[in-house]
Amino acid sequence: MGEELVRGEELVRGEELVRVEGVGRDYPTGDRVVHAVREVSFSAARGELVAIRGRSGAGKTTLLNLIGGLDRPSHGRIHVAGRDVTAAGTEELLELRRRTVGFVFQSFGLIPILSAAENVGVPLRLAKRPRAEREERVTMLLELVGLGGQAAQRPYELSGGQQQRVAVARALANDPALLIADEPTGQLDSETGRSIMDLLRALVHARGMTALVATHDPALIDLADRVLTLRDGRLVDGAGLVGAAAAEG
Repeated sequence: MGEELVRGEELVRGEELVRVEGVGRDYPTGDRVVHAVREVSFSAARGELVAIRGRSGAGKTTLLNLIGGLDRPSHGRIHVAGRDVTAAGTEELLELRRRTVGFVFQSFGLIPILSAAENVGVPLRLAKRPRAEREERVTMLLELVGLGGQAAQRPYELSGGQQQRVAVARALANDPALLIADEPTGQLDSETGRSIMDLLRALVHARGMTALVATHDPALIDLADRVLTLRDGRLVDGAGLVGAAAAEG
């Protein structure tokens, strides 16, 4: 990996990056309330790959959206890199998503008319990075994920695994401290899915970043440093607080 990417920010491995405290998310539906997430508490450290598992509807996506600032909890607190996400305003949340959190989704989310390099460069354009800096970083990121030779290809010219690698490179564009991946291997075959998970694990450990990965694939879960299990919105296994005794789920 490139020296700049390995070094990244001055991240201290083992230091707490994410803290979730008694978080719940409720959705009123007619005459009843759906409790998508219920009293979830845990923390995650820098340099840690945390897998979040559970059946469909267990609350994995909702929890990740809350941590990433895409949704707001009904109650509880969330801190990411020292920021209180639950108290942040719209502009602060936008800045958090641009600078601190990178997202990888199951559906890849690439822009069809843009090349691989242009897709990776989108966050850098939004951050108004100089053109020369953008081009250098895009080249480095595509090399990092093994797609240096596919920079000019558009998504429809790439395999599913290659598209997801472009999505990973794009998520890393602004050097996030936290990577959130929601079923990133859900549309891939088992071998390709494992290669993506291997890539995420290598990036996390090399850079000291934190990754929260929702998955239901047992083979991929084995690659995680820690596993959280959600059932009906509750954390039933794997809760822990960095530097403290395990918390009750």
